[in-house]
Amino acid sequence: MDGGGKASTLVIGIGNWYRSDDAAGLVVARNLRGMNLPCVLVREESGEGAALMEAWKSVASVVIVDAASSGSPPGTIHELDPHARSIPSSFFHYSSHAFGVAEAIELARALGELPPMMLVCAIEGRDFSAGVRLSTEVESAIGKVTELILRQSSFERDSAVV
Repeated sequence: MDGGGKASTLVIGIGNWYRSDDAAGLVVARNLRGMNLPCVLVREESGEGAALMEAWKSVASVVIVDAASSGSPPGTIHELDPHARSIPSSFFHYSSHAFGVAEAIELARALGELPPMMLVCAIEGRDFSAGVRLSTEVESAIGKVTELILRQSSFERDSAVV
């Protein structure tokens, strides 16, 4: 477990390293993992819904980071609260999973199994073609999302006592 001890927050970075901007969530996850934050578990996932539901099964606080393709300008950061409204499946239509992020969240909602705190940070991508480079807009947004997660999560206060 990252940071040692019992995790109070799970950060799940979602994506594919070989589909350009689709790797955005994975890069954020690696950035956070490198910070060795106490009480934080960081996972990298492909976005398959059943694996996501299993990952957040017993965690009270979850942050999901993924690339989006909703038609907004590249680099746009979408902060979505699954407790406030449904997550549009069209945000993640570049996923190869028929049962992906939005569907897993909606099924967990229907089953009463959403974690008490969940935030989805989606970074609007420009390029989802084969490749390992991020667009400049997504690169810029990655740092902003990392900071956003640190500011909005309880583990920022825990890690400030280094």
